[in-house]
Amino acid sequence: MKTVIYRLSLFLAIILTQTSCHKDLDQNPIDPDSFTEADVFSNAQEAKSALAKVYASLALTGQQGPAGQPDISDIDEGFSQFTRMLYNLNELTTDHAVVAWGDPGLQDLHGMYWTAGNDFTDAMYYRLAQTVSFANSFIENAKKLESNQEVDYYIAEARFIRAYAYYNLIDLYGNVPLVTELSTDLPKQSNRQELFDFVESELLDIQNKLKEPKTNEYGRVDKAAAWALLSRLYLNAEEWIGTPKYNECVTYSEKVMNSPYTINMNDANGNGTAYDELFLADNDTNGAQDEIIFGVNFDGQHSQTYGGTTFLIHASIGGSMNPADYGVNGGWYGLRTTKNLVNKFAVDINALNTALGTQSNWGLVGSATPNGWNGPDVEMYETAPNEFALYAELTAGDLKFRYDENWGQNYGDDGADGTLDAGGANISIPADGTYYVVMNLNDMTYSITPFQSDKRGMFYTNGQNLEITDVTQFGDGYAVTKFKNIDSQGNPGSDASGNFADTDIPLIRLAEIYLNYAEAVLRGGGGSTTTAVDKINELRERAYGDTSGNITAADLNLDFVLDERSRELYWEGTRRTDLIRYGYFTTNQYLWPFKGNDPNGIAVDSYRKLFPLPTNVLSINPNLHQNPGY
Repeated sequence: MKTVIYRLSLFLAIILTQTSCHKDLDQNPIDPDSFTEADVFSNAQEAKSALAKVYASLALTGQQGPAGQPDISDIDEGFSQFTRMLYNLNELTTDHAVVAWGDPGLQDLHGMYWTAGNDFTDAMYYRLAQTVSFANSFIENAKKLESNQEVDYYIAEARFIRAYAYYNLIDLYGNVPLVTELSTDLPKQSNRQELFDFVESELLDIQNKLKEPKTNEYGRVDKAAAWALLSRLYLNAEEWIGTPKYNECVTYSEKVMNSPYTINMNDANGNGTAYDELFLADNDTNGAQDEIIFGVNFDGQHSQTYGGTTFLIHASIGGSMNPADYGVNGGWYGLRTTKNLVNKFAVDINALNTALGTQSNWGLVGSATPNGWNGPDVEMYETAPNEFALYAELTAGDLKFRYDENWGQNYGDDGADGTLDAGGANISIPADGTYYVVMNLNDMTYSITPFQSDKRGMFYTNGQNLEITDVTQFGDGYAVTKFKNIDSQGNPGSDASGNFADTDIPLIRLAEIYLNYAEAVLRGGGGSTTTAVDKINELRERAYGDTSGNITAADLNLDFVLDERSRELYWEGTRRTDLIRYGYFTTNQYLWPFKGNDPNGIAVDSYRKLFPLPTNVLSINPNLHQNPGY
């Protein structure tokens, strides 16, 4: 599909004239008949190229790329790319992200003080309107072709993309026009119930018109995508339309879970977890493709944009980070995260140590330990006769093993070979971190290994402050290293310049459906608690590399699921929606740094659960009314 999108970009650049700026959901190419005139819909193969443009509306921003001949005017072209806007509106507005840049309206998003006419909320509306327009145009023209099975698949896929666009419009803006065919009439405003009913009915209708799960080309949707989007839709039904539909969420989540899609367990780069493969440059081939149900494809040579993963990767790099480690040529010193996300991966060292055994008289002493060379020592736990262990937060420095805080019996290592020597040389700790320390007096050996429990937490901390005092300073807040433009063998992406990324962005993947299922079960949707626990443990076993992070039914509650969603799905465009569903987005029940533009976080008005409709749209269409509060 990446190749198809590339060919189409060249093809439609010649034959398709776009509106200069989409001002409403009735917008469409100036001359829809230009498709027919250029024989774009002369046969099924040509129609497939036009279908690629519908998909490409979520990836690209114009007819030239990465900039030039934009589909939407009056805003920086890269800024308006769909997944970049999805990040800005659904991640930057939450505890998951802050940005250093001072572009007008951008800091308003994390500070939660945006106004009507904000460039970024406007851009997302126009981008989604354009997707609806492209889909409507494709569906209308494709229906004129002689019916055959392949064309029917194409039409169902375009209807899915349109339903996905409307899902986001419901989520972000609430009441918008419902437009399903090309027209020059100004549309009327629909309410959330009407829009919800439309998306639901479309997905229910096309579920049997799409290809079977895992039988379509990578990058194109199938039946499982319709089921997955229904799972999402039903999970949010109570918040959006006041009617719980958790039973339906369970039903359609089960359909996805019983499909051929699987959680990626292929640790292709051998780093102890298969989670990071989902966000590498070869995530279309390294095993991740078996988990990604619906995604946006990128190619550093053939589908260039300043949005997508090019944005996520470059903008996350700054300070002492080496861009080459992430497969690009430089950092944009922009995106970081707050301590709230970092702390969701925090290790409870006390609980881990208590589980080791009985506290002993052996301990650690030195500049690498919290109490320095003067002690008191950090006491170890006896795990077996003459064997001792400890989980410890250590800093760069030196240490030794000491008995009963008395220098009369201590061990170091004269040869730095892992062998204990009485009164031996100091043992060096190279960097700050959590370590698992083992001392075995039976064979006089020791080991000190970095300990990371949940490997989904991918942060760069060197030179970065956990606490944020100034969001405009890249050094405040940990950097996130989740997305990389390197493949599973460590090779950079296909663009030799290092400008543009190959990494695809998952919009819906199987892991999310597991979490949807668990939440719906807890909210009374039927299903099985045992299954919910098993599915979450499948995700946690991938994250931990073993069963040490597994939970039981006693651990499973709604707040645990929300935190697990944060750990599993951060920076994938779902966080704001999740917080709204839990009642945490605008209230004081959950705070994060600079929520409400306050360093410690404060509640904001509840109307901010929706973004404003663009003022230009309201001025053009008198049928529309602004969302409350703006």
